[in-house]
Amino acid sequence: MPKSRNDRKSKAKKAVYTPPAEAVKPKISPRWLVPTMLTFGIAGVLWIATYYIAGVDGKIPFMADLGNWNLAIGFGGIIICVILSTRWH
Repeated sequence: MPKSRNDRKSKAKKAVYTPPAEAVKPKISPRWLVPTMLTFGIAGVLWIATYYIAGVDGKIPFMADLGNWNLAIGFGGIIICVILSTRWH
């Protein structure tokens, strides 16, 4: 019986894998990245919490004037935190 193509290919010699000679240095994050990331994340959460606790009632005048833009500011800080966290090695 004739042999199938798969049988012929499997018996062919395969090249032996040799790893690259030069090792790649691990990437290191800049020193400013983690403090900046944490600052934006915490500031965003605190901004939203402060708005809901004191800004809605008018206790903090500029927050009452901003209205729902306070949510955009808070979530903006959180989004920047997430974007910076993708660059952390």
